This record gives sequence, C-alpha cells and structure tokens, in this order.
Amino acid sequence: MTHGTPDITTPPPARPIARWRDLALMAGLVVLVAAGLISAAAATGWEQTMTQLSRLGMLQIAALLGLSCVNYGLRGLRWHLFARRLGLPTSLARNLTHFWGGFAMVVTPGRVGEVIRMRWIKRETGWNVERTAPLVLIDRASDLVAMGLLLGLSVALSSASVAMALPVAMLALIGAFVVTRPQLLSGLASGVYRVTGRFARLMGRLRAAARSLGRFSHPWVLLAATGLGLIGWLSEGWAFHLLMGWMGHDIGLWKATLIFVFSTLAGGLTGAPGGLGGAEGAMVALLLVEGVPIETALPATAVIRVTTLWFAIAIGFTTFPIAERNSLKGSQ
Repeated sequence: MTHGTPDITTPPPARPIARWRDLALMAGLVVLVAAGLISAAAATGWEQTMTQLSRLGMLQIAALLGLSCVNYGLRGLRWHLFARRLGLPTSLARNLTHFWGGFAMVVTPGRVGEVIRMRWIKRETGWNVERTAPLVLIDRASDLVAMGLLLGLSVALSSASVAMALPVAMLALIGAFVVTRPQLLSGLASGVYRVTGRFARLMGRLRAAARSLGRFSHPWVLLAATGLGLIGWLSEGWAFHLLMGWMGHDIGLWKATLIFVFSTLAGGLTGAPGGLGGAEGAMVALLLVEGVPIETALPATAVIRVTTLWFAIAIGFTTFPIAERNSLKGSQ
C-alpha cells in the first residue's frame, strides 16, 4: 500500500441504518416465505401435510443432516486446498473454522456478509483483502462448476426436460469460466469502469484479485476441487432423493438432484438472502410438474431447506464466535 492511500484492507463497520435495513429485509423474506408455505399447507389441508411429516423419524432427520455435513465438510476441505494453494499460513482447523463460520452470513443480501472470512484472515495473517479475495472468487466458481456439471449429468441420466435445466447449467459454467480466467476477469472489470465511470475501488480490487487466480489453474488443483464439489452437492441431491422416497413419492436420484440443484441456483439468481423465496418456489413448482401432490411437495420443500440452508446457518452461528475469538487473539 502506498503512502497516503486510505486503508481498505478491513471492511468498515456497517452503519446501524444499513444493518437494520438488511435485518429487516431478511426477516421480511423469512416471514413471507413461511407465510406462503403455511397458507398453501392450510389450503391443501393440515391433516395431509402433517401425515407426510409424520413419516419422518429422528433417524431420517439425522440422515439428512449427516448428508449435509458431508457437503459442508468436503467444501470446507476445498476451501483449505485453495487457502494452501494461495500460500496462506493457516492450519486446516483454522481454515475450516473460517469457512463454516461464514455460513452465519449466508442470509445477508447477496451473501456479501461472507467477506467476514477475509477479515478473520486479515487479523490472523496480515493479508489484506486484495490478496485473499481470490479465495471467495474461486470458491464461488468451483460451486458453479460442480452445480453446472451436476445439472447436465442429471439431465442426461433422467427423463427431465433439457430445455428446463440446460440454460441454467450453461449460465453457471459460463460464470465459472469468467471467474477462473484472470485476463478475462480483469478485462471485464476494466470495461465496466470505462463504460460506467463508477466503482473504481471495487473494479480495482477485482483486477488485483484476478491476478492471483492463476495460482489455482493447476490441473490437479482444479480436478481435486471439482471432485470435492461434485460429491458434496451430490450428497444433497441424494438427501432430497431419500426424503422424497420416505414421503412415498420416489422420483429417482437424478431427477431429485436436478430439482434440488436447479432450485438452489434459481434462488441464488434472485439475489435474495440465501435464495429465500426463489428456491422454495422453484422446488415446489418442479415437484408439481413431476406429479408430486401439493400436500407432499410443500413439506418436502420445507424439510430439505431446514436440513440444508438453515442447518448451515446454525453451523455458522455455532462456529462464528470461535472464529471471531481466534482472529482477535491472532491480531494481538
């Protein structure tokens, strides 16, 4: 950093008004989604909905949560792989704590709250945002690659409509391609600034991050990262497949995986915190298209979202104080 340049390594604390606005938005979305599901369940008959939920016991719920743990564990290992490849002097335990602690911020608008991971790393290692931003970019890109490949594979191995899933799969893979091409990403950042004349600091950070992405281009790194992501996200698809079978409507592994991954990506495209609303709506709609009755589609959607999204948030809130405490010790 040159003399006289403002310190931008640590994100400034959110203003109280902005923080309350984000919390209000999140709470409003949660209430709307819950109200929509409850209203639909009431319209179709509480008795039928409760009958479906009664099919699930503690063992089934434990299995769903266990498969979610497989996903979060493998993706945490991938984060560690990227951190070591970037050259961060952090241990496996610290990297996993950073990754899981960031789940507490999943429900922030656009998931921008996950930059808390970079703040923890800054405190512990002294690395600024420009040096650690590639971690977030490559992590997102790896998820897009894995989910895009799973969508394509699910279409090929199921009788689902190609027109429904392939456009989303292509968008995911294109986004991943752009993020993992340093020159292309840097050129896009420069182009955005030239066209708009705005976002100079953000585009500058993006160009700086792009220069570090070359560290992750080694074939073995990409292969290992893709494999961890594929197995992780497939475990969630398998969980949804098991859930549908337990509720008496087995739609097959690959169709269940397609619906889960497609709905997750569709929710993310809305920009809503955690994909709230968009993911649930897409999942219910796709289940109805497959002939699953509404009294099963609604509770199935609610259960899988609780055992994936909300379970991840619970892990995040459990791990967050540990990561915060460790980072404060590292900064002393």
